[in-house]
Amino acid sequence: MRRLRSSTVVLGGMGVLAATITACGAEPDRRCADPVTLEDLPGYRCESGGGGDDDDDGGTTTRGAYYYGGYVRDQRVAGGSFDRKAVDTGGFGCSSSGSGGG
Repeated sequence: MRRLRSSTVVLGGMGVLAATITACGAEPDRRCADPVTLEDLPGYRCESGGGGDDDDDGGTTTRGAYYYGGYVRDQRVAGGSFDRKAVDTGGFGCSSSGSGGG
């Protein structure tokens, strides 16, 4: 039977540990979207709470909300959620449950 060198075992263990930490700490993709129409919006619509009087849509503004995960198709978001906790970032060793109740 072949014995592994201690450096091989340590390097392999560090790789698994790094992958676990990175995957569990990863944030899902975040984009700005209209919560009613699911239209993909420019980021400033979420950051500042809407545009000013110089909007091209006749003065009306659409306030966006952050949409997590998913993708954009035909200028609409899909496959994700407005609730960041509802989006599974996956990863080895990650727990899907919350850390407390209240």
